[in-house]
Parts: sequence; structure tokens; C-alpha cells
Amino acid sequence: MKNKNKIKVGKRVYLDHAAATPMDPRVFEAMEPFWVKNFGNAGGLYEEGRIAKEAVQKSREAIARLIFAKPEEIIFTSGGTEADNLAIFGTANFFKKGHIITSKFEHHAVLNPCLELEKRGFDVTYLEVGSEGIVNPEDFKKALRADTVLVSIMYANNEIGTIQPIAEIGKIIQNYRLQSANSRLIFHTDACQAAAYLDMNVNELGVDLMTVNGGKIYGPKGAGFLYKKSGVKITPMIFGGGQEMRMRSGTESAPLIVGMAKAFEIAALEREKESARLCELRDYFISELFQKITKIVLNGHDKKRLPNNVNVSILDIEGEALILFMDAHGVSFSTGSACTSESLDPSHVILALGKPYEFAHSSMRFTLGRSTNKEDLDYVLSELPKTVAWLRRVSPLELDPNAASMSHPEAFAGENLRVKAKSKSYK
Repeated sequence: MKNKNKIKVGKRVYLDHAAATPMDPRVFEAMEPFWVKNFGNAGGLYEEGRIAKEAVQKSREAIARLIFAKPEEIIFTSGGTEADNLAIFGTANFFKKGHIITSKFEHHAVLNPCLELEKRGFDVTYLEVGSEGIVNPEDFKKALRADTVLVSIMYANNEIGTIQPIAEIGKIIQNYRLQSANSRLIFHTDACQAAAYLDMNVNELGVDLMTVNGGKIYGPKGAGFLYKKSGVKITPMIFGGGQEMRMRSGTESAPLIVGMAKAFEIAALEREKESARLCELRDYFISELFQKITKIVLNGHDKKRLPNNVNVSILDIEGEALILFMDAHGVSFSTGSACTSESLDPSHVILALGKPYEFAHSSMRFTLGRSTNKEDLDYVLSELPKTVAWLRRVSPLELDPNAASMSHPEAFAGENLRVKAKSKSYK
């Protein structure tokens, strides 16, 4: 017997661009010749090898130009996680001991290496990020020590999209170096989420190491790079044929590198216009969510966030249940980082904001992209409130706004507990 109650979905709306972006057709076109026709190993001296090597070098030069760096300062990797690990372990293995500063809500590709280094004897300071999810430069300044060898602060958070004062932190480090002649401090930022939307001038940012992931900028998955400023000393993690200036051995993947460079070039060219378009859609979506759904809180600063990021806690429901039911309606989004989607642990990012477990378990991340339009958002806004209402009716959860576990009970008021417009959560 056929299921008469089966939901028929006429369209799909993808709102998880922070997890993965579709490849831009222009990127695919640039990559295509290097899969079959120009397949050579870039290390070969013959024609096929020279063609691949030239493509890799041109890609390196293009990326360097866009971040105001030198070609030899670009190290190609398999993605953001490898680049983060190379930056952190590479620095730690060079210095052998010392003090590290990071934040409590970094990506796990930074946090887990730091936790591992604590086991090896390094002292790690995890900075608070406050209720709005932004590192306070003064807190950072106070955390600096004579034995600090590495600072790793992400440019923009992958879950709540808050933009960190990287350039300001860079200036603090620069002044610290001038005052401390013996300082060997290295400054790293994970810019995977920022690359499509924010200024990537490494000189303006004041960074020594910077991570970028091709899969977040409409390029190929499995490709990334680490910017390493000339003169900065780190130890390689992968040994072999000495590729990538002896910092990352292994045959270069010409198609992936070419694709990533093309994606990065397109992102830089379209950054300003696309960011403005997404900011408008983002603010519209947030406003409508707060009109249509009760007991909802915006996570992170309402303005100092990526143009495409909307992260909210919708109380009295489980995030995983909402995702599954909305998926049946053709809508894709996530509860946090896709890299930890298999874990049922509450988001460490939401907890770092000082919010209780209930907020973390009910946090939803909607991230818009180039294909997102108002019609898509209106469709989500038509289905999401109904699904939330149904889940709340069947849910055993009912959060008391006056409970001691609530971080901001003042955010709720009125008979239906709707969030006030003047709440810190959203203005």
C-alpha cells in the first residue's frame, strides 16, 4: 500500500554553504583539461610534466597576488584541516616548547591540535569570546607572555559567523615584537569561512600563517593552502619528494590546484557585490524568523558576522529532529559544524558564548550562498514555523524562561514568550 502521507517536495533549498559549496561551472571548466588531457606529474621534465608544473605555478602566482603575498609563500595542501595542522604542529615542532594562545570557539582543526600539544607539555590559553562571540583584543593583550610562540585566532567563526578583529590583534603582536626583541611569536588565522567575503590582504591583517579551503569558496573539495610568510620557521609534517618548497611533500594535484585558484579569483572579483546581496537576504531572513517563530535567539553579534550566516537557537526542540523533518520538505541546513555532525555533543561554540546546553542543542545554522534568493527563503519561512510548532507539540522539552539555567531570561517576555526586538539577540 502506498503511503498517502508522504511529503512531496517540489524543490530543494540548500542553506549549508558553510559546510560545502557547489563547484562554480567556471571552476570546473578550468580544471577539466587537467584530469585527462594534461595529466602529467608537475615534477616531470618532459612536456606533460612542464604543462602541469606551469599550471601549478600560475595558480600559485594568482593566489599570491590576491592576498598580496609572494608565490613562494603559498603552500598547497589537501584542505583546511591539513593547513591548520601544518601551521600549529609545524610551529610547535619547531619551537619544541612554549605558550600558545587560541580561543574557546575555534574550529576543531585548531582546538584538537592544541589539546594534543597540551599533552606534550605546551601551555595553552583559551580566550573567552563573550556573549556576542568576539575575541576581546584587550584580553588577548593580557594573555601574551614572554614564552608565547603561537597565536591562532580564526578570522570568522564557522558556526555563528562572527568576524574577529584579526587586524587589531596583528597590530598588538607587531607592537609586542617591537618591545620584546627576543619574541619569536607566530600569528596564524584560519580564514576558511572568511575567504569568500572578507579582505584577505595578509599585510593588512598582520598574519604570518593563514589557512584557506577551496571547498568553501565554490572550488574543489580536497584542496587548500597555507600562506607562510617568508622567514617564518615551521617544521613540515609530510616528508617525501620535497614538493611545496619542502614544506609539504607529495605529487601536486594540478586539477585541484587550478580549480582552487580559479575559485579564489572569482571570489575576490565578486566579493563586494555578493556580500552586499547576501547581507540584505540575511537580515531579511533573521527579521522574518523572529516574526514567525517564538522563543528564538540569535547567536553571535547581529552585525559583525559574515554576510551569509544566520545561527539561531530555537528552543524546546532538538536540532537534529528539525533538520530531518525540514530535509523531508526539501530544505538543507545544519546544527553547527558539518565536521562534527556525527557527534551528539552540544556545540562548543554556543557554549563558549556562555549559553546553557538547551541553547546549544537547539542551535541551527543557516548559511546562504550564490544560488540563494528571496523565493528560497520565503519557502523556508513558510515550512519552518509549521515544523517547529509540530515538534514542540510532541516534544517533552519546555524550557522555563525563568529557570536558573537560562543565560538571558530577559530576552523572553509576553504571553507567547516571543523574543523582544530590543533584545541583545537581534535588533
